[in-house]
Amino acid sequence: MKSLFSPRKAAVAMAVIAAFSLTACQAPAKKAEAPVAQTVKPVDTAVTQRVLGDGLYEMVYSQDSKGLFVASAQAFKDVNGGMIYRLDPATLATKGETHTDLKNFGAAIDEKGSVFYTTNSLDGAISKVDAQSGKVLQRLVFPGKISKEGYPAGAREVLWHGNELYVGRVADPGYISVVDTKTFKLKTEIKNAGKWVTGIIYSPVTERIYAANGSGEILVINPRTHKIEKRWTAGDGKEYLFLNMAEDPSTARLFVTDDSKGKVTLVFDEHTGKVIKRIEGDSLGIKFNAKRNEIYISQRESKKVLQLDATTYAVKNSWSFDQNPNSLLIGPDDNTLYVTLKAEFNKDSSTKGADSIARIALK
Repeated sequence: MKSLFSPRKAAVAMAVIAAFSLTACQAPAKKAEAPVAQTVKPVDTAVTQRVLGDGLYEMVYSQDSKGLFVASAQAFKDVNGGMIYRLDPATLATKGETHTDLKNFGAAIDEKGSVFYTTNSLDGAISKVDAQSGKVLQRLVFPGKISKEGYPAGAREVLWHGNELYVGRVADPGYISVVDTKTFKLKTEIKNAGKWVTGIIYSPVTERIYAANGSGEILVINPRTHKIEKRWTAGDGKEYLFLNMAEDPSTARLFVTDDSKGKVTLVFDEHTGKVIKRIEGDSLGIKFNAKRNEIYISQRESKKVLQLDATTYAVKNSWSFDQNPNSLLIGPDDNTLYVTLKAEFNKDSSTKGADSIARIALK
């Protein structure tokens, strides 16, 4: 997991979000001496998948334009800039493309769905994008120190909350850049946020912002004062590198993934800050679906996406892929799940093929 945050391996370092492709349907070979009936693995008609391009990461859906946008960093070897794809959410057909001079990773959309934001992790920047045209409207390059390798602190996850953007910075110590959405200027920084700020979400239950970090902490932040009020840990003496989060507001449960040190999803009680459940197994992306009372987890190492009952934590369904499932997005109807699938990296930072995107019709 160290390579995920190594300046030299910026592809993996700034992302922690990946891509995938379905397992090919193959018929087993017949035995020469016995002409037995050939069996074929059935095609899962609930899954639509297509190869899209290199370096796919996070997604947003715009209700305003009825488009599914995918942030792309493109290839990392000998390729400058990135892409923003606009897809038909039903067919995954490409409806538009924006070529950007910087690579795109994280993504968040405002409440109206008229504009969205994408982090340019390797350049320590964030871009504002029009959700109708796909045009980059503004860009903010954050000030800050440049490492001896020539990289700024990575801008990983972005959270839209009210008139502010919260951008997690991959540094040691990490920090959070707060941007005023009206002026699109840096408003303040939340410092001493542990090693590598990863996931960030807002809780309507506690009216606080939660930020995960590589030190195994969940930071509880007051958005009115921009102060860290509490630091939750698993409390079991083990090391964790927390990544992504999801919340069930009705039960005040916070779901936190660890795909590196812990290989587990921890469930925190937001009222006490204590861990109340461990879901064993590698876990990267995570989403909670209130309408269906389900949890979805992408397993990069196991090459699976899991569908869990949010009350019992039992696995209701799973989908296996040839590539590595990374980012997840629940569709506007709450009955659709989108997944980016990542190709494996070679030692020279090139990949073993293009990334894919999948659409799962939830049963």
